[in-house]
Amino acid sequence: MLVDNATFEKHYRIGELAEMWGLGRETIRKLVKDDPGVIKIRMGRKHAHTVYSVPESAARRIHTRLLMGT
Repeated sequence: MLVDNATFEKHYRIGELAEMWGLGRETIRKLVKDDPGVIKIRMGRKHAHTVYSVPESAARRIHTRLLMGT
């Protein structure tokens, strides 16, 4: 059985990335929400709340895109 390498790497929350990168939480949310490596956990029914868990490899890829301006 093959296990994705992202499974066991460090994961970040939006607040952690916002602090590390000096950006707002909403900006980070917009950057990570559609990335294929990001895990989305939906909680609640009426007032849905989504928790994003960003693997380190995805965070590096997203940050590289930011630096390159694409």
